[in-house]
Amino acid sequence: MSVTIAVAGNPNSGKTTLFNALTGSNQYVGNWPGVTVEKKEGLLIGHPEVVLVDLPGIYSLSTNSLEEEIARDYLLESNPDAIINIVDGTSLERNLYLTTQLAELGIPMVLAINMMDEVEKSGTRIDSKALGEAFGLPVVKISALHETQIDELTGAAMDVAQKNRRMLSVHRFSGGVEHTLGHIEEVVLHEQPEHKQRWYAVKLFERNELVEAELGLSAELKAHIEQDIRLCELEYDDDSDSIIASERYNFIEQLLERVSVRKKTGELSSSDRIDRIVTNRWLALPIFALVMFVVYYVSVNTVGASLSAWTNDKLFGEIILPAVSGKLVDWGVANWLQGLLVDGILAGVGSVLSFLPQMVVLFLFLGLLEFSGYMSRVTFILDRMFRKFGLSGKSFIPMLIGSGCSVPAILAARTIENESARRMTVITTSFIPCSAKLPVISMIAGAFFGGKGWVAFGAYFLGIAAVVISGLILKKTALFQGEPSPFVMELPAYRYPSLKCIFNTTWDRVSSFVKKATSVILLAAIVIWFLTYFGWVEGRFQMLEAGQINHSILAAIGTSIAWVFKPLGWGEWRPVMAALNGLVAKETVVSSFGIFYGFSEVAAGGQEMWMSLRAAFSPLSATSFLIFVLLSAPCIAAISSIRREMNSAMWTLFAVGYMTAFGYIAALIVYQLGTWLQEGVFTLWTGITLAVTGVVLWLIFRPSPQANGRLKRARAGSRG
Repeated sequence: MSVTIAVAGNPNSGKTTLFNALTGSNQYVGNWPGVTVEKKEGLLIGHPEVVLVDLPGIYSLSTNSLEEEIARDYLLESNPDAIINIVDGTSLERNLYLTTQLAELGIPMVLAINMMDEVEKSGTRIDSKALGEAFGLPVVKISALHETQIDELTGAAMDVAQKNRRMLSVHRFSGGVEHTLGHIEEVVLHEQPEHKQRWYAVKLFERNELVEAELGLSAELKAHIEQDIRLCELEYDDDSDSIIASERYNFIEQLLERVSVRKKTGELSSSDRIDRIVTNRWLALPIFALVMFVVYYVSVNTVGASLSAWTNDKLFGEIILPAVSGKLVDWGVANWLQGLLVDGILAGVGSVLSFLPQMVVLFLFLGLLEFSGYMSRVTFILDRMFRKFGLSGKSFIPMLIGSGCSVPAILAARTIENESARRMTVITTSFIPCSAKLPVISMIAGAFFGGKGWVAFGAYFLGIAAVVISGLILKKTALFQGEPSPFVMELPAYRYPSLKCIFNTTWDRVSSFVKKATSVILLAAIVIWFLTYFGWVEGRFQMLEAGQINHSILAAIGTSIAWVFKPLGWGEWRPVMAALNGLVAKETVVSSFGIFYGFSEVAAGGQEMWMSLRAAFSPLSATSFLIFVLLSAPCIAAISSIRREMNSAMWTLFAVGYMTAFGYIAALIVYQLGTWLQEGVFTLWTGITLAVTGVVLWLIFRPSPQANGRLKRARAGSRG
């Protein structure tokens, strides 16, 4: 018989580490019903009949955010057999707030006190027996990172699940609140299952509209319980939500006095000493810049570059392509099919996969920073800056995810409560270079800048600069008025990251990239190959021979629109079509060049392809091309995600149009002003670019209309 156990806890409580330790590779990912938010499930190691469901990290079940709504709906509607509630032992007061709410659901539960290695190191003692008695549930002390006591934890969870002992909440509020809750249960909830009555009573006391609608209360019943709630509010001189929150914390505070003894010491913890430096007002941003420079330098310029060079030159250049080409010739395969397999599929997909080692190194670094706790500090650091641009610290979370893929990054923006900040985050998140753009960055860096790591580093900070400039421009428009939502979070202690978690996260991201490369990019490569190697010669449609590529269908399409991009320095059909192919997937920019310039003929080090690129671009025009690809409209998958999140065709068109215009203008300014400075020749386009630059600077630095309005009202008030 199948057993389902939900894993619930606060963000940064070690929930992901525990889930990975319990399931290993037996994980599968989908979406929660009705929403495009990732759902993670797994089979318990050694127990294939036990399914673990990893709920989103939440602080409460008050349904103030999508994550809390998902967790609440799952626990109430799917009715799992048990809950493993993981709490951070170094921050019990905050974590136990969620525990008091979970205990009211009536579902069998086990409390897992995590990070006991850090708790013991700090000299703190936790009486797990007294804690368990207070909540009426088993308590197990664990370390998810070191995988200690997790067998005892799973045993306890399976035991309570199989016995199906529905919990009746043990903790109690003060007299007046308990009297009101008891009256609500008696009047409204006597027909509900006993183990759910407590949950519903508390939610009705808090005036939770979702629960009121779910229970289908009549106007008469609502008025009756409203009278009881108001009497209680008068007694406590506070609103019902605040009363419940205060009562929960009072209960937790009194409980911790009995179950937790903290060693008194005047010394700062290791995390506090590190934070004095990395979150310092003046040092925080330079340190972040240095960290990201090292990450991209190692990923793109040293270790990652060496591995990618071997994949490109040896694996594809000397082993796979010659072997496949030779076999096809030996078998007498038709020329067109040889071209499709070698020049289309292998050249297109292979030119992208050759950059996979760089992505692996990058994702390993990002995983290390995430699981060590540093990225939480970056979110806190950037909140100070982002709020000035109409965003919040929460906006950095999608942008961090966006370094892997823009699609989940766009979806992550839904956790931002303020609508204007959420819309701005959705629009600007794709400016951050995702893994699909890394091959383009590496290609330009290798061909024109000696493969220097500063190119990738510069691309990352170009994305951040685009976000900042967009915030300064957009927040002054009527579409994005309003103050950003306050960002509140508790910084987790620094810890040694779990290698298993890092490898699992890296595997998820890499496998997602490979799946795209073998599906979307494969199809795109075939289409691009057909459009490149077929065309009209002397009025006859045919497969083209060597040297006839300018007669291709793709060349005809590209030539007809190349004039649009000529002011950017690359008005030839090859780069134009490569950039437009990036709408399918940004990786196809590289695969397009691989097909256009004959990847199968590339020698060691990729020198022949680089020479072809150097013939088509100057370093300045190549920079312009890279800027346009990085900042213009994202891939179709990201655009469809924007459409879902905005829930509006007009907002989607605005987002795509804004990004494309931003990328075009940025590339125009860099190329035209760069050419003027290099050659000293002032042209019509130089004048146009200076005018455009002036408009952009005015949009950035003009006073906010809202601020002007407040100033005028203040002056009018002072005159009055």
